[in-house]
Amino acid sequence: MTGLSAIPTPGSTPDLDHLCINTLRFLSVDMVERAKSGHPGLPLGAAPMAYVLWTRYLRHHPREPSWPDRDRFVLSAGHGSALLYALLHVTGYDLPLEELQRFRQWGSRTPGHPEVGHTPGVEVTTGPLGQGFAMGVGLAIAERFLAARFNRPDAVVVDHRTYGIVSDGDLMEGISSEAASLAGRIALGKLVYLYDDNHVSLEGGTNLAFTEDAVARFRAYGWNVLRVEDGNDLAAIDAALASAVGQSERPSLISVRTHLGYGSPVQDTREAHGEPLGAAGTEATKTKLGWPLAPTFLVPEPARTAFAAAIPRGDEWVRAWASRRAALRAADPKLAAEFDAALAGSLPSGWDADLPMFAAKDGPVATRDASSKVLNVLAGRIPTLMGGSADLNPSTKTYLTGAGDFGLDGGNGRNLHFGVREHAMTSIVNGLAMHGGIVPFSATFFCFADYARPGLRIGALMRAKALHIYTHDSIGLGEDGPTHQPVEHLWSLRVMPGMTVIRPGDANETVGAYRVALTRSGPVALVLTRQKLPTLDLPAERLQRGVERGGYVLVESHRAPPDVTLIATGSELALATRAAALLAGEGVAARVVSMPSTTIFDEQTEEYRAATLPPATPKLAVEAGATAGWWKYVGSSGDVIGLDRFGASAPGDVVLANLGFTVEHVVERARRLARRTAR
Repeated sequence: MTGLSAIPTPGSTPDLDHLCINTLRFLSVDMVERAKSGHPGLPLGAAPMAYVLWTRYLRHHPREPSWPDRDRFVLSAGHGSALLYALLHVTGYDLPLEELQRFRQWGSRTPGHPEVGHTPGVEVTTGPLGQGFAMGVGLAIAERFLAARFNRPDAVVVDHRTYGIVSDGDLMEGISSEAASLAGRIALGKLVYLYDDNHVSLEGGTNLAFTEDAVARFRAYGWNVLRVEDGNDLAAIDAALASAVGQSERPSLISVRTHLGYGSPVQDTREAHGEPLGAAGTEATKTKLGWPLAPTFLVPEPARTAFAAAIPRGDEWVRAWASRRAALRAADPKLAAEFDAALAGSLPSGWDADLPMFAAKDGPVATRDASSKVLNVLAGRIPTLMGGSADLNPSTKTYLTGAGDFGLDGGNGRNLHFGVREHAMTSIVNGLAMHGGIVPFSATFFCFADYARPGLRIGALMRAKALHIYTHDSIGLGEDGPTHQPVEHLWSLRVMPGMTVIRPGDANETVGAYRVALTRSGPVALVLTRQKLPTLDLPAERLQRGVERGGYVLVESHRAPPDVTLIATGSELALATRAAALLAGEGVAARVVSMPSTTIFDEQTEEYRAATLPPATPKLAVEAGATAGWWKYVGSSGDVIGLDRFGASAPGDVVLANLGFTVEHVVERARRLARRTAR
């Protein structure tokens, strides 16, 4: 693929270029000024590089923003959202001027930071610095993988680039270092970032805290690094982009020396970063840069005409791509059907057929081991299933056997080796999900979900369809001790809007968890044990299907209504079933409810929830984690056996016993509840 320099904007001249750039600048300034809120500094300084990229290199179609083979653009410095909205408006996306005039207001399509699904043309949600940088790496991985799988010499249906604008703040964040190191290692040659090197951050000059040679750092990562000394030099920006696009061996960072708040009275100061210029400052800036003071939100007709060239160019690219797609259908109908299904986000027919069934007679199985078996069966049926762990495949059991390694020795396999980089891993997987065509997963120890949390939150906000596999899920992991034993993590994720948490209680529930995870919208956290658990002596199909309701009656009491209901998840489910059996021997009727997902259970009808957890029956929840969230289900008259302290280092069964997770303790607390109710 070549840049668009060979297809110049009709009638483009230096004066027209200048007019177009100032159009972007002052649409942005007027947005911020009207809202009395926002960040004018980045748009004023970065508009020239954005203009060159969008009018000479970026392959997109404003009338078809979801065209699959479009280039992806990520504004990692999401605080500069006004610049992106200006670009989207003038190039012809469905973002009318009225929406720019409602910047940062309730119900507008121009929120303070870009939100995917909210504004046409926005690829990923950015704002927390570094997130966009890492997601862009995921977008580029997705492109390369899909190209390797679906392209044929006479039918190239995947051939696009990922571009982005990143800031000083992005490069300060550790996630960017993690993601950049990996991108260099796997040679993502179609990834090009423009670095808005303006030397200013919110507190003042970047030299307060950021003095290393960032460009040298990226060279050490294996990136192709270029410099543009003047951010207003369009020819130099164009040449740098052409050079980056002209090579395919390494990701590219183009360091562009810009001036925050260019042309304003507060240029190159922290005040230019995140405050409106004010009436006087806006007037002074417009005067200095030769822009009319009125009307506001001005788009001069020559500029509008020039930007509108994006639509016929887009028409041409989409027509050419449709022809290549038709060629693939003619040459290889089966592969073309697989490609179409991948783009549609559809799972192959029969994807969940013949998943493993586990029997109690075969002995105990750690849910991480059951997960491994399921994951590998699914990998054989879903050719776009790909992912990896944060250097923990041998422990999380998430390696896809025979699927090859991505990016190593030129390979385009389905196993991603993220290294010890949970933060970047999670956001890269978000990028895979948001690109489309991929069924992605990540994996690490559950305690390290804390390192991944910013990416999990952004993924939930975007409804990114990704699976996050977390093993070593409780104090039951044992000797590694409290640094590795998650306690508060389950509820911290359960309360996150848009996140589905599933903690299966045995091998068959784990199978059911995968069925649910791959068919739900949004991210799913699958929480699994290191230690072996009994396979419940109940029909496997019933256990697998029970997960679909989030919570269900696993063991019914020997008489109705029950004297007490035991609610349990994960490794504590077998504990509850054994306790119920002992209680029955004492004449106490105990129902056991498996609750692998409170998220899904809460979505059920009120009638179903009441039938599963009858309001009049005393309830005891049992889970080796924080207790706070369970009171919603057991009520003020119920009880919770949990863990509101950190764990300890010792063999897992010893830790569990010393912290109250024994059959005897569950029986004692359940008996007490039942007797109190009887009185």
